[in-house]
Amino acid sequence: MSDTQTLIENRPPTVAALFLERVAATPDAEAYRYPVPPAAGQGPDDWKSLSWAQAAERVYAIAAGLIELGVQSEQRVALSSSTRVEWILADLGILCAGAATTTVYPQTKADESAFILSDSESKVLIAENAEQLAKAREKRAELPDLTHVVVIDPAGVETGDWVLTLAELEARGAARLEKDPDLIKERVGAITKDQLATLIYTSGTTGRPKGVRLPHDNWAYMAKAIAATGLISGEDVQYLWLPLAHVFGKVLTSGQIEVGHVTAVDGRVDKIIENLPVVQPTYMAAVPRIFEKVYNGVAAKARAGGGAKYKIFQWAAEVAREYAKVAQDNFRRTGTASVPFGLGAKHKVADALVYAKIREAFGGNLRACVSGSAALAPEIGYFFSGAGIHILEGYGLTESSAASFVNPGEAYRTGTVGKPLPGTEVRIADDGEILLRGPGIMEGYHKLPEKTAEVLEPDGWFHTGDIGELSPDGYLRITDRKKDLIKTSGGKYIAPAEVEGQFKAVCPYVSNILVHGADRNFCTALIALDEASIQAWAKENGLEGKSYAEIVAAPATVEMVDGYVKQLNEGLQRWQTIKKFRLLPRDLDVEHGEITPSLKLKRPVVEREYKHLIDEMYAGSREA
Repeated sequence: MSDTQTLIENRPPTVAALFLERVAATPDAEAYRYPVPPAAGQGPDDWKSLSWAQAAERVYAIAAGLIELGVQSEQRVALSSSTRVEWILADLGILCAGAATTTVYPQTKADESAFILSDSESKVLIAENAEQLAKAREKRAELPDLTHVVVIDPAGVETGDWVLTLAELEARGAARLEKDPDLIKERVGAITKDQLATLIYTSGTTGRPKGVRLPHDNWAYMAKAIAATGLISGEDVQYLWLPLAHVFGKVLTSGQIEVGHVTAVDGRVDKIIENLPVVQPTYMAAVPRIFEKVYNGVAAKARAGGGAKYKIFQWAAEVAREYAKVAQDNFRRTGTASVPFGLGAKHKVADALVYAKIREAFGGNLRACVSGSAALAPEIGYFFSGAGIHILEGYGLTESSAASFVNPGEAYRTGTVGKPLPGTEVRIADDGEILLRGPGIMEGYHKLPEKTAEVLEPDGWFHTGDIGELSPDGYLRITDRKKDLIKTSGGKYIAPAEVEGQFKAVCPYVSNILVHGADRNFCTALIALDEASIQAWAKENGLEGKSYAEIVAAPATVEMVDGYVKQLNEGLQRWQTIKKFRLLPRDLDVEHGEITPSLKLKRPVVEREYKHLIDEMYAGSREA
């Protein structure tokens, strides 16, 4: 048996046990960093640290406090908060109490929050602030199982018999631990690997969200398998800003406990650019939208610097892509990422002029980024690769505990999601669907046996709903969601995500794009522009002071985007080309339900919302 297999097969039954092991092994090492905003609201944040022992003290107090509230083994405790250090401490506290965490996005509206709390039969809600508490209060009559709400940030909160603060919960727990010091060790020791650890509700594109049941063993496996890839080590500094209610963010906490590195936690997306030079991470996980925004921002800055500066940027971007493609190709064939002398010389010049500044903006220490949750446009991936920001795409679903595939370090291949994690099996069905089997696969959907049976075969194979292809040496390329494939009235299949990704690499102003064409005789697109970069463009093109809606309605803007659509079409098959498009009057967002909190497009919602624009594009065509 290999060392990797031994590591994975000898895993502890629970992440709670893994946490206790980590605390015992490196009690004084730094575990978490978190920002404390200045009292006056002015100036930079002050970053504080917790050692593993300090984190454990709070985790055990939270666990004992929940036990004091009467929380029993496997009972659900909901967590509705943005990404912050208390989220992680509370989650670990719930697990160490033998209970299970139900995750709720803080952006979730009161009705859907109430559905999740009710469906999961959550006994306690740990709410971030007064706003999250208000949603529970509004729906209290519909939540007979909910006995307590614990509030992290007490500002503006009235406590009472139903509501207490996190500090109060920890104080109760600490008092209980004084009387019963072995309480947590005993609770953790009694948890079995098949016990429910996490209930994550998928933000479905239609109907009610489904609760995905992930037992303790899923997370223990993930922790060991991620460590076995060699992608992270105890020396790393991770910058964690992804929503922890999402499985991608949550899995990053398991790997960290296994190897014991530092994690800097701050979920404020508007602080990413400011935080990177402060945190100086060695690795960071993100969704493609972040890399698209950085790319568009760099391009817009270069353009604002004048024609010569923009030409240098465009030249450097092409050099980066060529360099990355040649280096990756050579690595695949020979094991070394060598490039011809001439290309290397050009790359050196471009590095001094452009790439070094980009790396500096990421904090200067970044070894790699992991990208997941949606497809990254290969041209954007190659650009960053050539600039020395190595983006390792990965793939997984809520139902597979997030990480099923990841690109292997130096041997990564842009445009693929890499190889399966050790211990995960993959096969491609006759219709191209990706099937997965392994210790990361869910137990099933909560209280939905028929839905579970639709995707999970008795022998453990899980139907992902994604279409893909495997290379002879095991790299997976995702081509599309099975249900998102478009079949035109001419019988041609089109993968909209592929076309959308190519457009994002071509047009620096795009925020979101939806390609439409199912049962139609040509393809159209709805395009939303990035507000910051289009405002900068507007300034230079006689539209300064106009609102976003006015800018996108202006003929000059439509003409500019049309130029990029024509550029896109040059690289597409005839039946894939975008014949018509419409610019949306505002960007798509989570609040209107058009994208999920993990920034995935909800196609049916967008198509319903803008049906009039789609109909307008097909009006007068032969099929209308």
